[in-house]
Amino acid sequence: MKKLLILGGGTAGTLMSAKMRRALPRDEWAITVVDQDDTHVYQPGLLFVPFGVYRARDIVRSRARYAPRGVELILAGVDRIDPDASKVRLKGGTELSYDFLILATGSRIVPAELEGLTGPGWQESAFDFYTLDGADRLFHALSRFDRGRLVLNVAEMPIKCPVAPLEFLFLADWHLRKRGVRENVELVYATPLDGAFTKPKASEVLGQLLIDKGIRVESLFQASEVNGQDRTLSSWDGRQLPYDLLVSIPTHMGSQSIGDSDMGDELAFVPTDPHSLRSKGWDNVFVLGDATDLPSSKAGSVAHFQGGVVEENLLRSIGERPLGDGFDGHANCFIETGFGKAVLIDFNYDTEPLPGRFPLAGIGPLRLLKESRFNHWGKLAFQWIYWNMLLAGRELPFVETRMSMRGKWT
Repeated sequence: MKKLLILGGGTAGTLMSAKMRRALPRDEWAITVVDQDDTHVYQPGLLFVPFGVYRARDIVRSRARYAPRGVELILAGVDRIDPDASKVRLKGGTELSYDFLILATGSRIVPAELEGLTGPGWQESAFDFYTLDGADRLFHALSRFDRGRLVLNVAEMPIKCPVAPLEFLFLADWHLRKRGVRENVELVYATPLDGAFTKPKASEVLGQLLIDKGIRVESLFQASEVNGQDRTLSSWDGRQLPYDLLVSIPTHMGSQSIGDSDMGDELAFVPTDPHSLRSKGWDNVFVLGDATDLPSSKAGSVAHFQGGVVEENLLRSIGERPLGDGFDGHANCFIETGFGKAVLIDFNYDTEPLPGRFPLAGIGPLRLLKESRFNHWGKLAFQWIYWNMLLAGRELPFVETRMSMRGKWT
């Protein structure tokens, strides 16, 4: 019996287990998924928890519930990966061998990487919303916050869901206006980027939304230190931002197991071929989702688009055939802008977000690079799609793995 081992039972690992269980003969291949716990978080929902739209319990389900029939789920931490010997040692000493390995180990926030962030004031006047606990604590802090300066800072790139910081500020503007205290609060966006987003056209549109909503931007802000006692955020160029409430997007790194196994770069992301998604170090190791070092977005839609490519290339590799180059960096993101509206962007490695209609040319019903209520409904509907289609490794109607220019205005 040959063995396919998948490390990570989040978005990427779950959808790959479903795809490969359908693709590989059950009498020839055993498939095992390993993750440290049975808690599967719908990560896009974390954005809404601080504003009371969702509570933590609304976005958590059991990993076991989504493990496909015929796939073994092991709940244990990974101690070390030995890719040269094709073995994985789990915490507790159990050793697993494999013929092929899929790394879907995701990414994690490391708040301690920013000096002072986890010191005085952490989870009291300084919060994150990229974890369940952080988002829930921030909900209680925001419900009491009615005057002063709220600073949102991105410590460094890359981060999961690069548009989430913008979404948080847009929703904060909506939330404070709804409570009637917006005029008492200054919103500040301190970003290491030179604008609102990495792509010029999208940065222009989103930057204008920041201006329209009265949100101040501190660009090229490379955070160096947080002083929780004085409530100041400093940058390497000497700028200081006093705050009453700090919302931090901390440094992101790959899984600790990747770092401990010397399989990653300095941030523990795995060097990955940008088109075939095979690891650059080992021919029987494929990588997808947040675990890669690729310049594509770390988002659930990207894991979905990568899934079909990994499936095809894993089957090609098993059959000793040349790999395809099917992944083009395709990303598709709804950007919540508040007041029941959202912007949709669709792009890849080479093509920046463009205006137009999606997914059907001339019909839509979704608008690209423009606020609309349909986009907001699409954002909310994605939660059902996530639990019922994406995790099952199913294709989404009219949404292709490679980015299509259909409906886009160049």
